[in-house]
Amino acid sequence: MNGYHDAWVSPHRQPEAIITADTRELRKFVAPEILYGDGARFMAGPYAQRIGMRRVLAVTDPGVVAAGWVAPLLESLGEHDIEAVLFQDVRPNPIADQIMRGAETYLEHSCDGIIAIGGGSPLDCAKGVGVVATNGGHVLDYEGVDRVETPMPPLVCIPTTAGSGADVSQFAIITDPVRRLKAALISKSLVPDLALVDPEPLTTMDAGLTATTGMDALVHAIEAYVSNASWSLTDELALAAMRLVARSLPQSVEHPDDLDARGAMAQASLDAGLAFSNASLGAVHALAHALGGLLDAPHGECNALLLGPVMRRTLPELSHARTERMADALGLPPTMRAGADIASWLTEFSKAIGMTSSLADYGLTEETIWDLAAKAGADACLATNPWDATTDDLVGILHDAIA
Repeated sequence: MNGYHDAWVSPHRQPEAIITADTRELRKFVAPEILYGDGARFMAGPYAQRIGMRRVLAVTDPGVVAAGWVAPLLESLGEHDIEAVLFQDVRPNPIADQIMRGAETYLEHSCDGIIAIGGGSPLDCAKGVGVVATNGGHVLDYEGVDRVETPMPPLVCIPTTAGSGADVSQFAIITDPVRRLKAALISKSLVPDLALVDPEPLTTMDAGLTATTGMDALVHAIEAYVSNASWSLTDELALAAMRLVARSLPQSVEHPDDLDARGAMAQASLDAGLAFSNASLGAVHALAHALGGLLDAPHGECNALLLGPVMRRTLPELSHARTERMADALGLPPTMRAGADIASWLTEFSKAIGMTSSLADYGLTEETIWDLAAKAGADACLATNPWDATTDDLVGILHDAIA
């Protein structure tokens, strides 16, 4: 038999991968145009010129500017006769007020497009700016699913971290400091027009940022895989991301200049981003959004702390065939195929790359835990969790995470 047929019927391809009437349900998959590879970031100028941009809002943050990735971008835009208005008032976990200031800047300067360069925070900020610029109102008016009626201005995203997936997803996460939570905006209108996925900017991330953003990619992949909205295309992307993270994240943490490892993580983030954008997420992200909004903690760290406890509850809901495929992707030995074993491995993996803090370090109280659980219970990500999560369930997971 040819190689394709051999792979299709191999023991690693479980029966649910066969296309049947049950798996031919009508599905939608959204994605931007994507350019991947060394130097991809320099295509921002030619692309912007091709679609007729004349003045763009360049959204970033001070750390990316200091790392030296913004100046060459602005020069490239200038070489293509495109004026750039720099907006760098973006903090980690961008708050709604910053998005509103960005939208004011966009409109004040009569911009006709947005180019975002940075991690998930500048990219999410850029999406929020675009939504307000064309729809008006306040950015939090669009919290929830499919509430953005008018498309954003053209948006080009250049990720400088490997984890958020914001460069390809239909999600934007905005912090509401009044309610002290992270609001999720979810709409195909938030999918960027172009993602320029370039491994080279990843080399200036330190070990801590590499670890937290890499764990974000892993959680995206795993939650997309276990989601009740997953299907064959999102499964393959999610499993591919798991393989890459398990093998390349430790190397990226230990050897930041290893472009092969960085390239693998850029690919992992891309795969995971496409997977979760189309299959959505679950209880890990619902809790992480509540936790990050309350504590202003790094999103990737919140995800890493919650992944093991949530998966101890989630993985027993999966078929043996699906947990087998997941264990294979993570490179686990044949003796570690049970859901509890996989969940324990995930916790140890995050510790092995330097993420040794725990939720107990944040001083959470019983009252805080119940508040977190209640806020997580209203998060849109729970709609695709593979089991119905009550507030009591979420409280139990938080207790497990503290222990």
